[in-house]
Amino acid sequence: MVQPDKKSEVREALYSLSPWVIRALLFSIVTNILVLTPSGYMLEVYDRVINSRNHQTLVMLTILVVGLYVMLEALEWVRSGIMHEAARAFDERLRRRVFDTAFAARLKNLPVGSAAQVVADLKTVRDIIGAHVTLSFMDAPLALLVLIILFLMHPLLGWFSVIGALIQVLIGVFNERRIKRPMMLASRGSTGSQMYAGSVLRNAQVIRSMGMLGNMRKRWLAKQREFLASQADASDTASANASLSKLVQSLLSSSLLGIGCWLTLEGNLGGSGMIVGSILGGKVLAPLVQIIANWRQVEGAREAFARLDGMLKAFPAEEERMPLPPPKGQLSVEGVIAGAPGSQAQILKGIGFRVAPGDSLAVVGPSASGKTTLARLLTGVWSPMSGKVRLDGSDVATWNKEELGPHVGYLPQAVELFDGTIAENVARFGEPDADKVRAACRMVGLEAFIATLPKGYDTPVGDDGAFLSGGQRQRVALARAVYGMPRFVVLDEPNSNLDTDGDAALIDTLRQLKAAGTTVIAMTHRMNILQSVGYMLVLIDGQIKQFGPRDQVLSALKGEQPPKPQTSSKPQPQQPRGISLNPAPGGQS
Repeated sequence: MVQPDKKSEVREALYSLSPWVIRALLFSIVTNILVLTPSGYMLEVYDRVINSRNHQTLVMLTILVVGLYVMLEALEWVRSGIMHEAARAFDERLRRRVFDTAFAARLKNLPVGSAAQVVADLKTVRDIIGAHVTLSFMDAPLALLVLIILFLMHPLLGWFSVIGALIQVLIGVFNERRIKRPMMLASRGSTGSQMYAGSVLRNAQVIRSMGMLGNMRKRWLAKQREFLASQADASDTASANASLSKLVQSLLSSSLLGIGCWLTLEGNLGGSGMIVGSILGGKVLAPLVQIIANWRQVEGAREAFARLDGMLKAFPAEEERMPLPPPKGQLSVEGVIAGAPGSQAQILKGIGFRVAPGDSLAVVGPSASGKTTLARLLTGVWSPMSGKVRLDGSDVATWNKEELGPHVGYLPQAVELFDGTIAENVARFGEPDADKVRAACRMVGLEAFIATLPKGYDTPVGDDGAFLSGGQRQRVALARAVYGMPRFVVLDEPNSNLDTDGDAALIDTLRQLKAAGTTVIAMTHRMNILQSVGYMLVLIDGQIKQFGPRDQVLSALKGEQPPKPQTSSKPQPQQPRGISLNPAPGGQS
């Protein structure tokens, strides 16, 4: 057997199905012999029963044939079950890897639909393994057995069947070449149409309120028409070729019957031979007809295989790393240049600073200054183009996130909750520790609100927290970030949706984290959060303009001569007068 490409996980997974395929092939040999049962029965009836006029022979032959039919269907059922079991084994081998790949693709800024496509491709390849067309591929080589019988009956019958088989192969080759491009375009168009529809549905409120539905519908219908046109092209070609294939099969069967009759009249074939030859000729072509009729499914699986294989190669599995001790919170950013994944544009331009364990830092600056990018780098969501972000001396980007995660808290600017209860969301969908859940909610000021709910902590939040207000969602996400008192917490605009009470609860949360020795980094537009931090960093256009103790930086921004910063990893340029620390809130950094 040819060794699979070791870099292709999908090929390796397919090669691992060899035991199932071999068993199915063995059953195929038996079933293809049993398929000849009607022909054998006909030969015996014409040559033995009619000539002998023996009723007992007819009854015994009929009982035997019924038994063989039952055996044939049982073996077909077993063979199909074997391939379905192979499909499940294929899915079990790759499904975790595929899920991780889709997740990694989304982190790299691929569209949601493109990232999720890999999951759909796994299903497509899995389904083709257990499909009837795959069994037809197994039957095609075994059709040679029928061809040999036809040659034994008479060479003319054999050669005529060979010609029919070659015509079917040519139809199949033409079919593959003709529908490959339309199928590819239809697949891409379908994915794009679904992604666009999903985007429209996610923004239904905006579209409805501003009367955009008609325009959005028009654009979606255009995308839909485009992919349906390609799909119709592929379907029309496939249907035409399938009809042509069936026509060839019908013509061959009738032609063999006519040839058999001529040979019988010439005395070169028995009376029953012409009928048996016609039936056997159809058996030779049956697998090819099935393959051509289902070629769209085959072509779709090939496209899915190529995409799936490409995605797994683009996002290789993470290597096993030596476990690291829990972090204490020592943060070091070393000459980091970074931008969004997939883009060469630099958002952060060579920044560097250090934060000691237990210290708190506020990162301020106008919109698009790089605050959100910095938050994603600090938590290892994104990787820098160059430079390092280290926690206790270890690179955050390469740290095993399953190992590091319990010690890190992160509140993103765009709050994301998941369909489940409040307790499940706060406990990060692990086994909820009731005491820790209550402590986290108490810390962020959620306890009073939860007490008013009929189901308390077991109240569902809905998809993306749909049943909660913006401020409540942000507080639940903040409780999730501080669950279990992690050693390192990054908050990106933690008070963007909070009212006065929420702001007060946030400031109290920061003080409690500081008292517990947690290192806290907060990206903010608002000044009131500064009272709870010890250090301050001013980020403008992806560069550090000021960094040091809070009071020193504030004095420098007011135009006073500040003392030299004591905690900066390298001398930082002084901020010119006139910088505003409170631009319009809500900007994406």
